[in-house]
Amino acid sequence: DRRGANLLDGGAPYYDTYRCKCGGFVALGAIEEKFWRTFLGLAGLDPAALPDRRDPAAWPVLRDILAARFLTRTRDDWAALAAGTDACLTPVLTLAEAPGHAHNAARCTFVDHEGVAEPAPAPRLSRTPGAIGAGSQTDPLDPAEVLARWGG
Repeated sequence: DRRGANLLDGGAPYYDTYRCKCGGFVALGAIEEKFWRTFLGLAGLDPAALPDRRDPAAWPVLRDILAARFLTRTRDDWAALAAGTDACLTPVLTLAEAPGHAHNAARCTFVDHEGVAEPAPAPRLSRTPGAIGAGSQTDPLDPAEVLARWGG
């Protein structure tokens, strides 16, 4: 129950984010062995030279090894290296970059609303599609008007 000590909460070094040479970050999610081995091949790491990734006691050493390796390339270099593979390695994009990323564009993850790229409503339902509400107000609203808009 301790945060940062479990498989999916950043405890496992093979499911975490890492700083790159440029200061950007990548996200590694190589939980399954086949994805882990693919990542190791891309990263040029010998599995036999690494501590057992299944042993939580070895995670700090493994994390240090991975952190050092990620610092050898830029975020975009890592992303290009992993593109089209099953390495489970992706760039961590800024809010300005995310709408233009090919995967997000193909999935229409972001929509333009009043000149601002915003996450598209989710979930996407065929008979009841979501809609983006009114934009932010430059002038404060009367509390009664706010409640009325919220159905109160």
